[in-house]
Amino acid sequence: MLDTGRADPSAGIATAIAGQTHSRLSGILSQQAFWVFLAAVIACVSLSLATETFATSQNLFNVTRNFAFVAIVALGMTVVIISGGIDLSVGSVLCLSAMVLAITMNAGYSLAFSATLAIAAALLVGFINGALIAYLRIPPFVVTLGMLSIARSAAMVLSSNRMVFQFGPDEKLLFFLGGGSVYGIPNPVIALVILALATGFILKWTRWGTHVFAIGANEKAATLTGIAVVRLKISVYMFSAMMAGIAGVLEAGWLGGVTTNLGQSMELSVIAATVIGGANLLGGAGTVFGSVVGAALIEVIRNSLILLGISTFWQGAFVGSFIVLAVAFDRIRAYRESDG
Repeated sequence: MLDTGRADPSAGIATAIAGQTHSRLSGILSQQAFWVFLAAVIACVSLSLATETFATSQNLFNVTRNFAFVAIVALGMTVVIISGGIDLSVGSVLCLSAMVLAITMNAGYSLAFSATLAIAAALLVGFINGALIAYLRIPPFVVTLGMLSIARSAAMVLSSNRMVFQFGPDEKLLFFLGGGSVYGIPNPVIALVILALATGFILKWTRWGTHVFAIGANEKAATLTGIAVVRLKISVYMFSAMMAGIAGVLEAGWLGGVTTNLGQSMELSVIAATVIGGANLLGGAGTVFGSVVGAALIEVIRNSLILLGISTFWQGAFVGSFIVLAVAFDRIRAYRESDG
């Protein structure tokens, strides 16, 4: 006689696999970054159909290169927001680092030395931001808002508020670094990919990354568990400033000149990219992928306004609206989870 009471092992395995697949799919669909990525793809397809110029190789080259600068700075902003802070000084730090690079190269120094000095200047600003926030407990908004003015003023003083467009013997190398490409891929995009992978790895697989999420979720609990919150906060703001410094070096090479209005109001686009990508302004949540696709969506929108003949003055309205909507959706999701 057949034993009809025994369960079929293959059926159990199939059920388990189906359950895991459904769980993973539900997890992906619940991520804000996925929907932002989907919106960016839909926008690209729509623009390709609506215009004859969006899908051209030159325009796509420009779009990817332009968004890379915002996305690189957004990597640092992501870490700051995850930690529960905010950094409004990134645009001015970008300007300061680019100006230090330009002045040093103009004096005849090499690109390597000048870029090192530029990033060191950015790190110094980040250290000051972090020290004031961590040791004196001044709100990050106040500290970085003040540094926004201080860093840009420093750039004006260093340059006597003039444009620097001669970069000494390594000028061609700088222009290639910021404006060139490898196999058709803009160099800033290559830099973005490397930095994004490194940042993602650090946040997910290192103790430092785990502690950043911990202080953003609950700083008091993190302190009680023995996390060196003060030193961690300083390192977070130095990381943000370093990303802004790297972007400043690359953007100087792309533009071929540095003025004191470089990076002005950039902090809005950077914060928007981070928040749109799913970072929680209250801390404890955020992803590298989300910030990158958020930056991509903002650049696609900016490019679409130009191609469709719409005034670029509307760009600020779109970016501001996206910030409000992203935060609103995050709050609604949080309320639903708490009710559940």
